[in-house]
Amino acid sequence: MQKDPRLGIEPRTFLLQGNSATNCATVQHNPDSRHLDGLSKQLDWEVRKVQRWFRHRRNQDKPSIHTKFCESMWRFSFYLGIFIYGFQFLWQSPWMWDTRHCWYGYPYQVMTPGLYHYYVTELAFYWSLMFSQFTDIKRKDFLIMFIHHLATVSLISFSYANNMARVGSLVLLVHDASDFLLEAAKMANYAKYQRLCDFLFIFFSVVFFITRLVIFPIWVLNSTMFESWAIVGPYPSWWLFNILLLLLQVLHIFWSYLISRIAVKAIMRGK
Repeated sequence: MQKDPRLGIEPRTFLLQGNSATNCATVQHNPDSRHLDGLSKQLDWEVRKVQRWFRHRRNQDKPSIHTKFCESMWRFSFYLGIFIYGFQFLWQSPWMWDTRHCWYGYPYQVMTPGLYHYYVTELAFYWSLMFSQFTDIKRKDFLIMFIHHLATVSLISFSYANNMARVGSLVLLVHDASDFLLEAAKMANYAKYQRLCDFLFIFFSVVFFITRLVIFPIWVLNSTMFESWAIVGPYPSWWLFNILLLLLQVLHIFWSYLISRIAVKAIMRGK
């Protein structure tokens, strides 16, 4: 860290003097022209040198590419592994091929060991995401992701407690189908394999739109809202369960909008 050769302190230390607590943090990281001119005179530096110092300091606060790559690698490994396990398990389950089996005999359905392990593993992972979000790399969609993790943990816990694990396993499979592709695209981007990144992002977008905007409402929501009502009848937890699922669908629509906007911007730029 470069310091003032005369005083032996960092340039931003001067900014702490004469600034209120409300704007102090902003001024320290991105001072305006007035503060830059004042620092230039105090330190006997050129304004461009002061700007370079703050730019270098801001870059030090950003997570490294290596840190981002490792985070995406961990999530990719989990999403891919749990998707393969869930797909193999559900392939042999009757409710994957006929969702009405999610409600036959409800609520006196047997929790098999395979379904239990699938559920508990997913629940533990999303609990870890909700807490680690405060220490991981900060992103612009922090609040949206926190709401998503909270809704996911609530859904998994609520469905497990009410023995709705069969339909819950379908919800988990639909979500895991696209998540590992996004993490793979991120890793390709961090590794600067741009063509691979573009291909994976397009593949992810197609899978995301199909699973979240088509399969989820037609396959899952149709079963939880209409088939369950016809087979089991109305019950108190029905309302809360479907409200949480509808909240999840609203997030799907919001993320689909963000993905579409990214794609349109890339096309407009000729990429």
